[in-house]
Amino acid sequence: MPHPSEDYPDKQMSGENASTMSSQQAPPQISNGDTLPRSGALLSVSDVGFDYEHSPILSEVSLEVGKGEFLALVGPSGCGKSTLLNLVSGVLSQKTGTIVSNGLTGRKERLGSISYMQQKDLLLPWRTVAENGRLGLELRGESTSQSSKAVGELARVFGIADVLDHMPWQLSGGMRQRVALLRAVLPDNPVLLLDEPFGALDAITRQQLQRWLLNVLDVSEKAVVLVTHDVEEAILLADRVVVMAPNPGRIVRGIHTGYDNKLADDTFLSSSEFLDLKSTILGSLETEEMVI
Repeated sequence: MPHPSEDYPDKQMSGENASTMSSQQAPPQISNGDTLPRSGALLSVSDVGFDYEHSPILSEVSLEVGKGEFLALVGPSGCGKSTLLNLVSGVLSQKTGTIVSNGLTGRKERLGSISYMQQKDLLLPWRTVAENGRLGLELRGESTSQSSKAVGELARVFGIADVLDHMPWQLSGGMRQRVALLRAVLPDNPVLLLDEPFGALDAITRQQLQRWLLNVLDVSEKAVVLVTHDVEEAILLADRVVVMAPNPGRIVRGIHTGYDNKLADDTFLSSSEFLDLKSTILGSLETEEMVI
């Protein structure tokens, strides 16, 4: 198997070559610069820049995420990972460039059409689990009976069927995260953004929820973008890992993990493939480009 640091010969690939690579389950590969374009992307970010009080936060950020693809963003604090999610979701407006989500280009169009789970669960303390879960549907104008039925149908899959009448303060951290994710997934938007959803959890609960998340998304064709500081989590969950650098925030590398069912393989964490991927990503984070 080729070493995962083997670079793509070009920064771009034709749709035919990309399809061939996918069908052959190619090993992890790396592209210096922007991530590879993909035909039929559900999410496209092109040359996006963002300033805050005249200070550049993001510069010329470009990436695409395809249908059913899981992409992870890693990088040092302050490199603009969460800001990028806020721009994609429509919470913020970019200064330059374009963002297209499922054909929607305007910021106001994207608001409400992209599912976004932020770092904190942000459950409303005065609402029950069921009421929190159906919030997204209610904001879309669906009736209480319709939204309650939808919550009930997914509650067992999310492992919260027995706590629908509970209040948030009665739940563990892991259960609160499940409720927050159900709330994000329930509107069935084609793009799902996750901003460090498991960062505050203990290692055992985090691993359990990582496995559970992949099982939930396995039957989905969503384009998923995960922000994480955990390199191992990025490798285990994502199809591609994108490394960002600061000052201003930009993409410096895109890495294909190239393996399916990584969490189901108990030997993967000790495999040479995993160790090579981890070493490559950490090496990218430690280069002079990444120094703040």
